[in-house]
Amino acid sequence: MKFFLKPLYTWYRTTLRNSKYRWLIVLGSLIYLVSPFNLVTDAIPVLGWIDDGLIATVLVTEVSQLLLEQLKTRKPKSAEPKTVVS
Repeated sequence: MKFFLKPLYTWYRTTLRNSKYRWLIVLGSLIYLVSPFNLVTDAIPVLGWIDDGLIATVLVTEVSQLLLEQLKTRKPKSAEPKTVVS
């Protein structure tokens, strides 16, 4: 099972890092989570919940990392007040 999930996870992370496809992956993941279509149906109680949990976990992790990277690259605003000379 680990042999199958590792390449899928690597592909997902690599594609998510590409700004061209980032929002498509995020949107696709969200649609998958709310849609009635699943790779493993929820009729199989534990396995159906695991695939949704994995997608949700990876999605939240990657989006939070992207937001943290965005905050780190943002220029800090000066704390000093600007003086206006009139």
